[in-house]
Amino acid sequence: MTILLRNGLIFDGEKLVEKPKDVLIEGGRIQKVGETQPQRGMGNHTYDLDGKIVCPGFIDLHVHLRDPGQEWREDIPSGALAAAAGGFSTVVAMPNTEPPIDCASLVQYVMDRGMNSQGARVLPAGTVTKGRSGERLAELAKMAAAGAVFFTDDGSPVWKSGLLHKALLYTRNLGVRIMEHPEDLDLSRGAQVNWGYSSSRSGLKGSPVSSEVSDIHRGIHLCEETGSPVHFTHVSSKKGIEAVRLAKRQGLSVTADVTCHHLVFDESAVVESRYDSLFKVNPPLRSSTDRDALWEGICDGTVDAIITDHAPYHSDEKDVPFQEAPFGIASLECAVAAVLTEWNNRGKPCPLERMLYLWTAGPARLLPKKWSELGKIREGGPADITVLDPGIEKTVDPSLWRSKAKMTPWKGRTFANWPIMTIVEGRIVFGETE
Repeated sequence: MTILLRNGLIFDGEKLVEKPKDVLIEGGRIQKVGETQPQRGMGNHTYDLDGKIVCPGFIDLHVHLRDPGQEWREDIPSGALAAAAGGFSTVVAMPNTEPPIDCASLVQYVMDRGMNSQGARVLPAGTVTKGRSGERLAELAKMAAAGAVFFTDDGSPVWKSGLLHKALLYTRNLGVRIMEHPEDLDLSRGAQVNWGYSSSRSGLKGSPVSSEVSDIHRGIHLCEETGSPVHFTHVSSKKGIEAVRLAKRQGLSVTADVTCHHLVFDESAVVESRYDSLFKVNPPLRSSTDRDALWEGICDGTVDAIITDHAPYHSDEKDVPFQEAPFGIASLECAVAAVLTEWNNRGKPCPLERMLYLWTAGPARLLPKKWSELGKIREGGPADITVLDPGIEKTVDPSLWRSKAKMTPWKGRTFANWPIMTIVEGRIVFGETE
């Protein structure tokens, strides 16, 4: 199929070009960027974008697709369609499934299911430890060879420091990063909300910032000692961001991401909702000071990627009292618009290029070399593209979502800056003629 995107503003992964250009796609690759004459004949699809923004396909490094084992919540086909509808051309599926993705055959299962799905590209993460038990290493080298793009026990930290040290040494030459879920369970076990305002108002146990920060400091020290990169996911606190910032200034191979919900909400949303379980998430929504610090980390380069941490549940699981509900927010289909609307409401504290970088070239640089072409628009490169319309406003209606998850705190909220087309390897997977 030949696709011609005309009159778009091109964000190439680094810079936004103000003069409209055309992008010609053929054979799954970007053939030309510039003034391109439309080709006539069968298979030629031309779209006049009228100044909309053409970006490299957005990448979400952290989604829960619940497959295998929890398909009533989500599965890889539904999650891939939801991701495409949210503007994501690539997502990384977390391994805390049933069974956990802790061996090469299960990595291959995720790869195969993803390739046979119709939406976004699905890449698997493997566990650090066998069964996510935290007791012994999983078969990391075999999983890397099978296609794992991260190793993580997400949902839990790798709580044994000696084992994390060994994992970092082992992965140093594999080209696959450890993604640490930063949490000291001795401090946070049983917590329901942030320690502070929301815990004191409710009597629920709170998770202190120290739980996150102590594990980040541990990971930084192990990174320094082993020389192996470590990535901290869903950093939620000012002190966590400060620790990552300092480590980067010291030249350490430390990276971090933040979630869409921690950028848009803080713990006041939990209290004002009267502890609606839709706002229950781990790490918890923290203070407004913490949320402001995450935005500072975005603007000054401390943060490397924005993730959804898409965590779908059946409505029966979330429609229960707060303390009985599972942690997680479904976000794939509205995350980009939600974050860009918050960015606009904050007075655009950084250039739009910086925001787009955190969904494109930023996360792409954290993937193994096999995927190094992602995250940029260039002639000869893969035709993974997201088209963003800054002028469109929509209200979130989960009943229309591709995701199986229909309960979300985003329901009824109106956002601007929506993705309107997603292309993966030259195929339109969301938008016109999908």
